[in-house]
Amino acid sequence: TCALPIWKTMKYKRTKTADFWVLARRFLHDYMPITRNLSDKSVEAYKQSLKIYLKFLEEQGISNENVTFDSFTRDNIKDYICWLANKTCSAKTINLRLTAIRSFLKYSSEEDFELRGIYTDVCSVKKVKEEKKPIAYLQPEATAAILAVYDIATSKHRRNRMMLIMLYDTGARAQELADMNISSLHLREHNPFVTLIGKGKKSRNVPLLNRTVQHLQIYLKEFHPEMNECPLFYSLLDGKPHRLSTDSISLVLKSAADKARENCDVVPERVHCHIIRKTKAMDLYKNGVPLPFIMQLLGHESMSTTSGFYAFATLEMMSEAMNKAVPSLDKEEKLWKKKDVKKLLYSLD
Repeated sequence: TCALPIWKTMKYKRTKTADFWVLARRFLHDYMPITRNLSDKSVEAYKQSLKIYLKFLEEQGISNENVTFDSFTRDNIKDYICWLANKTCSAKTINLRLTAIRSFLKYSSEEDFELRGIYTDVCSVKKVKEEKKPIAYLQPEATAAILAVYDIATSKHRRNRMMLIMLYDTGARAQELADMNISSLHLREHNPFVTLIGKGKKSRNVPLLNRTVQHLQIYLKEFHPEMNECPLFYSLLDGKPHRLSTDSISLVLKSAADKARENCDVVPERVHCHIIRKTKAMDLYKNGVPLPFIMQLLGHESMSTTSGFYAFATLEMMSEAMNKAVPSLDKEEKLWKKKDVKKLLYSLD
């Protein structure tokens, strides 16, 4: 049998010093990855947030061995926010750090009711007000220019072209695209779809457009003639297919954007996988697709996450609506040209 980590074999003692470290490790090693089923990256983000708070405490003269739950006072948290701000952290980053601490204290208070007061006090600290910025997304001509960069001259170009088509049409995250396998595709169904594995290893089915299915059928004939189970998008190393990393996918997109920018000046300087995802969602939203459908496509757990990004009018949409609401002046101008109107204007009657 495998030996358990030392901290897991420790008996839970009701001393303030032990309480913090034992619960912190249980939070990061058991609760977050197993109970919450969060990805390794998400767990690491929570761990880094707690580490940064410990660094703050150390600068305040509280060493790690002296950290207890009494170190999580309301005043300490307020000072911590100022400390982060002085390090030029953005409001969004500060709020994410604060959210991680709240999540940990909520878990701890559920494990030990005596900690409920500490959790409540910390929750009373208001988050930093974030400036509402317009969503960054691509204009249709920019999207078309990027998707048209890779031609069919080489097999690598054909793979990259298919990859970018799937990235846009499915609204997938870079990791979700990288994780696609042959078995992820369901092209023979009445309504073809692809199964994506998102955050927390939760799966969702995203419908595929008819034209995308046609592209995939051609792609599969060339890159997966045997239809054996393997990564959908791969590179050959030592004659064997190896799954592309998210960095490789990002590089393919960046190269396409740089090339497209030469002939299309509306392509922004910074194009990344997430902006393609936002573009797909915004294109659907602007075309009247209901938010619950967009939420399902993106794999958001909460409607508030989706509506927070897309349920407001963009400047472009407001401008179009306002122009449509203003009565047209063309008809009035045509009245001046009518013979009977001109006769009335240029007479003394």
